[in-house]
Amino acid sequence: MRALVYHAAHDVRVDNVPDPVLREPDDIILRVTATAICGSDLHLYRGKVPAMREGDILGHEFMGIVEEAGPAVTELKKGDRVVVPFVIACGDCFFCNMRLYSACETTNPDRGAILNKKQLHSGAAMFGYTHLYGGVAGGQAEYVRVPKANVGPIRIPDGLNDEEVLFLSDILPTGYQAVLNAGVGIGSSLAVFGAGPVGQMACACARMMGVGKLFIIDHHPYRLAFAQATYDAIPINFDEADAAEAIIEQTQSRGVDGAIDAVGFEAKGSALETALTALKLEGSSGKALRQCIAAVRRGGTVSVPGVYAGFIHGFLFGDAFDKGIGFRTGQTHVQRYMPELLHYIQDDKLHPDIIISHRLPLAQAAEGYRMFNNKEDHCRKVVLKP
Repeated sequence: MRALVYHAAHDVRVDNVPDPVLREPDDIILRVTATAICGSDLHLYRGKVPAMREGDILGHEFMGIVEEAGPAVTELKKGDRVVVPFVIACGDCFFCNMRLYSACETTNPDRGAILNKKQLHSGAAMFGYTHLYGGVAGGQAEYVRVPKANVGPIRIPDGLNDEEVLFLSDILPTGYQAVLNAGVGIGSSLAVFGAGPVGQMACACARMMGVGKLFIIDHHPYRLAFAQATYDAIPINFDEADAAEAIIEQTQSRGVDGAIDAVGFEAKGSALETALTALKLEGSSGKALRQCIAAVRRGGTVSVPGVYAGFIHGFLFGDAFDKGIGFRTGQTHVQRYMPELLHYIQDDKLHPDIIISHRLPLAQAAEGYRMFNNKEDHCRKVVLKP
């Protein structure tokens, strides 16, 4: 089959690779009908996440048709059209029973060995996202093996096209969980740092949940303009103003009720942070987190769906303590939210497909990565069709 394969930083190619096969009784083989390039895929593309290996198949946002099912698969059958969550969860462990699916302790047993840590609850495996997360082949391909098929893949009813539901795989539940974690609701104020796909989905969910004053912070004018026009968000370009100061000025000098860091560890930081990161003395840029801490009111909450790695020297925990700020972080418990979000789409309350800007055949996936990475042609979200 054809699949998008990682070779090195900024070098991904659509290659011929062996077809996937069933390995476990509860596996399915999926014929992919739509897949997308995620903002977090760009961390891999740039070579910023360890444990990527040449030959790894990328992609964790995908859906398709069940072509083959193992003998222990009870929830699906051949011919079903499903969206697959990017988190692979067993459904039976301590954390899965708490509905904390991204913390599953059985699907990614090898991470401790990779990190040389004997005692490590690794968290769930993920599709197409380095060997730190299981080294499972991703879905930017014609076919993909889906483990634990009884836990997660959601059957899509007739009447909804692929693009309407594709983002149930990651960015829509990620944006939704981010808003829930921020503790906001009807009449609240919220600042979303990062106007990429997750930030846009957070804005969509915030509006659906009745958030009153909504800020969006970025430095790409076309992304800010889209959020303003689509979600009535107040745009702030952080290259032109200190975002936290601008937010405080517009919230009675208190700050917002909640702030979402949808940027993560590659936030545009200071010259010192950039130098320390290049020397591997710093794991992440703390710029977006510092802005969230500054922008949120006393007793507010900072929600962090953005990916972080390693340590940060400029965390400003003293400021967080003084303001009594709460933090909610982590990978998304996708399986938990997919059914209710599907209902919101069916009820015409959410339209995640509105953010799609580019549609390409799988053969042009490398060009899609390059364009998305370079923010060319007002690229917001790329969908690939095998």
